Amino acid sequence: MMEQLHKEKIWALRETVAVSDEEILSLSAQIGLSPVCARLLYHRGYRTAEAVRRFLSCEDTDFHSPFLLKDVQPAIARIRAAVEAHEKIVIYGDYDVDGVTSVSMLYLYLKDKGADIGYYIPSRAGEGYGLSCTALDKLAAKGVSCVITVDTGITACEEAEYARSLGIDMVITDHHECRATLPNAAAVVNPHRPDCPYPFKELAGVGVVFKLIAAYECTLGAEKGEKEIEGVRRVSARFADLVAIGTIADVMPITDENRLIVTLGLRQIERTERVGLAALLDEASATQSGKPQKRRKITSSFIGFGLAPRINAAGRMSEASLAVELLLAETHEEAARMAAELCEINRMRQAEENTIAEQAYRRIEEEFDPETTRVLVLEDDHWRQGIIGIVCSRITERYGLPSILVSFDGATEGFDSPDDLGKGSGRSVKGMNLVEALTDSEELLVKFGGHELAAGLTIRRDQLDAFRARINKYAAKCLPEGGVSTRLEADLELPARYVTLPLAEELSRLEPFGIANPVPHFILRDLTLERVSELGGGKHLKLQVSADGISLVAMLFSTPRSRFPYREGDRIDLLATVDVNEFRDVRTVQLIVQDFKPSACFVGECDALSERYVAVRAGASFSAEEDFVPSRDDFARVYTVLRREFRQGRDLFPERSLLALINAGGAAHINYVKLKYILEIFHELQICGVEEVEKGIYRFDVYFNASKTNIEKSSILKKMKSQCKG
Repeated sequence: MMEQLHKEKIWALRETVAVSDEEILSLSAQIGLSPVCARLLYHRGYRTAEAVRRFLSCEDTDFHSPFLLKDVQPAIARIRAAVEAHEKIVIYGDYDVDGVTSVSMLYLYLKDKGADIGYYIPSRAGEGYGLSCTALDKLAAKGVSCVITVDTGITACEEAEYARSLGIDMVITDHHECRATLPNAAAVVNPHRPDCPYPFKELAGVGVVFKLIAAYECTLGAEKGEKEIEGVRRVSARFADLVAIGTIADVMPITDENRLIVTLGLRQIERTERVGLAALLDEASATQSGKPQKRRKITSSFIGFGLAPRINAAGRMSEASLAVELLLAETHEEAARMAAELCEINRMRQAEENTIAEQAYRRIEEEFDPETTRVLVLEDDHWRQGIIGIVCSRITERYGLPSILVSFDGATEGFDSPDDLGKGSGRSVKGMNLVEALTDSEELLVKFGGHELAAGLTIRRDQLDAFRARINKYAAKCLPEGGVSTRLEADLELPARYVTLPLAEELSRLEPFGIANPVPHFILRDLTLERVSELGGGKHLKLQVSADGISLVAMLFSTPRSRFPYREGDRIDLLATVDVNEFRDVRTVQLIVQDFKPSACFVGECDALSERYVAVRAGASFSAEEDFVPSRDDFARVYTVLRREFRQGRDLFPERSLLALINAGGAAHINYVKLKYILEIFHELQICGVEEVEKGIYRFDVYFNASKTNIEKSSILKKMKSQCKG
């Protein structure tokens, strides 16, 4: 069985370079930023005032020419011919945010050019990812002669040949990894093509479509004598918001053109006149009671965690066309209705995601052997296909292993068949390229595709066991035994005195954040924990910490008190971001905690107490002032906590988490040595089962039907009292 134990995260400073304090102070003075911010930028490669200026300004002259994309001119020629001849054109997209924004943007642009235009997004549950011959049959029956794929199609060689046989020309735009053979289409536009000279390879699918539209507009502009940049700016002014949303949601590196596109897009979203987007912003900013509130500041984080899940929810739980129609909406009334529907679908998605995750966790704990498992492959007949990818991410983060979930939802009609087709989603970890791993199992799969760390697949039921064995064998060559420990990176170690409101405001100038330009993270050492307060009904914690006379607020989200093993007076290290809290128009600085550990000094003190326990248990005497002998009230307190937690399904605790639980609420403090003795005595007298499954981690079994026992009968307690002197 795989024990559901906390895998300690590794903290590491991002790669730094040697630089003197004098150089940092000089750069700080030149750019008008604090030494902390100057040092951070220096380590990220911006080492001159001019480099910093260009980074912060995101000048729009930094766009690469769209004509550098291989096949972009044949693509324009075929689309333009279809537009001018009034051929039926269909945009064939994916059902995620990248696909939805791509479809919406290209539809709006070609509609304005007079195209006879429609779009098609396959049903995730009924059709699955990518092009299908069945869908092409439907389009051919409607007289479609030109299909433009967005965010999909790069592996659709058979489908492209089939489309050609139906008299359909295909223009493929995509950004996923290419295989050795490209589809035989009118044009294949993808910066990952080996023969594509485009200098920036990390465009999202919507970014590739943006460049296609820019090339189209520049072609029309060149016929009027315009400079290329003018066409690019026109397209950017109209569509940067959609490109930014798709780029952020697809977790693309926020560097080079992506940084420029996202910066321009966030500015547009702030003042958006797109009624569907405005309605979604309002709905996402509403309180749980439904009352509107002031819109949150538009940042990449808000897009990634606020808007993107709502847009994605349509394709996961219903039909992605709902999200497209929202972005195409022309009236406030229809936009408000669809935005509310999307948010309700997202709430349903969250509930179903949690249900599937709990089922998966339970099966992993019961079925998988940690000695042999390198990839967690699970299947189910009823998991919704639109949800399993998110659950994969949670599983991989929790266990440090790649995971693949396969759903046969809709494939069965009262009985299992070997021919049932399951749709799967996978997530990987650094060290194992998931597409390469799936390629190794290619003959066992119907189809697959994706990126290094995320992929999708289709598999027959009778191949599942063979696939599980094959991919685990492949992973054994790539990954260490026991999975990969999560590595959390920080930019700098930061003394508490530097955590100020001006620093927090200054760091926001480095937006937009994302892959390759991450939110700055800092390590703060040896903070004294002054107060712990529960928020959100106990779901979150507010910590008051201090060092060198400086007191700070640190927010710890999604962590109940039972999972925070420290109490007031303990000293801890935090890995956190520096943020601005706005409440009733008052702005203050706060830390947002990503992880916590005991400080080195605190660990030393705890080790001393542990050594003291070992000495006393071996027979050493101790003084009454050390307060090691438990009272009847002490036993009752510990038993009450164990019984409460056991009834709620929690039977596994690190000893310091248990100490924190027992000492919560301001009652008289029970120290480490006393707790260890109480647990031993409970086990001795058969009041509770106590098993140390790992050093410092205990599993409990509370015997509710145990007969009443006189604590004073404990031989351990009697011996302990005899050792107490004075």
